[in-house]
Amino acid sequence: MAMVRYIVDDVDAAIAFYRTHLGFREIMHPAPAFALLVRDDLRLALSRPGGGPGGGQAMPDGTLPRPGGWNRISLEVADVEADARRLRAAGVRLRNEVVTGVGGKQVLVEDPSGNPVELFEPLLPEARENR
Repeated sequence: MAMVRYIVDDVDAAIAFYRTHLGFREIMHPAPAFALLVRDDLRLALSRPGGGPGGGQAMPDGTLPRPGGWNRISLEVADVEADARRLRAAGVRLRNEVVTGVGGKQVLVEDPSGNPVELFEPLLPEARENR
């Protein structure tokens, strides 16, 4: 099992997004500044900047972590084009249209804080999670 931490502006909004749109389950939400979600073998830790000790705390120089950027989790899906239409209809922001790459099709959606999530539909057998 792998764990990824995302910095989010609003932990409750992020929980709702990942549960409603991407099939995650909430494992724990012990404080307003932190939650842990799971989907298959991925644990997703959500931390609010400056939310106390832990993943959202300031660096020694005072710099706070912030959401966004281009690093992302990638979730395998069966039909990326159908998922993109469903998410767009639900008001989710997509960074791009579906593109076809070397191993499959992908689209980038954003969580409420602007963190990217890649939805990936493998086209080659070796690109699948469970080969």
